[in-house]
Amino acid sequence: MGLMKIFSGSEILAQALQQKIEATGVNTVLKNNIQSARLAGFGNTDLAVEVFIQEVDFGKANQVIEEFRMSI
Repeated sequence: MGLMKIFSGSEILAQALQQKIEATGVNTVLKNNIQSARLAGFGNTDLAVEVFIQEVDFGKANQVIEEFRMSI
């Protein structure tokens, strides 16, 4: 059991999804490659922010994820 990537996209959309999932009581991990690239001196804009959840929480978060994907 480990982390499962559920979203890759812009920082704004990733944060919106993160808030919706955490409202259901599921913890998330946000990996922001934009900030990492900026600090390293590079630029990165493609699907640079990823949202992860624990695999065991997928059942609780799946409906929120699907509703979010249908809304964008």
